[in-house]
Amino acid sequence: MTYLEDILLEPMVSEKGWKLQEENKYVFKIHHKANKVQVKRAVETLFKVRVTKVWVMNRLGKPRRRKIWQAGRTQGWKKAIVQLAKDNRIEIYSK
Repeated sequence: MTYLEDILLEPMVSEKGWKLQEENKYVFKIHHKANKVQVKRAVETLFKVRVTKVWVMNRLGKPRRRKIWQAGRTQGWKKAIVQLAKDNRIEIYSK
């Protein structure tokens, strides 16, 4: 992955995400092969902010049934929580 736009797929807007925003943390859905260093570089370059810490986690897909005898799973995904420096904000999240 060389393009920074390909690392951050979308911001995640949820109740937990709005609560984390008060602590200057932002949640993004990211590419499944991205790591902490790539996420930090992408956020700093795209939004012109300073990142102090990054948490990355894999989310497993939920179990689902297709028919009575067929069990399956939804697709898993990866998310990152990014903490910014005290004086930085990302404008797409502004209330």
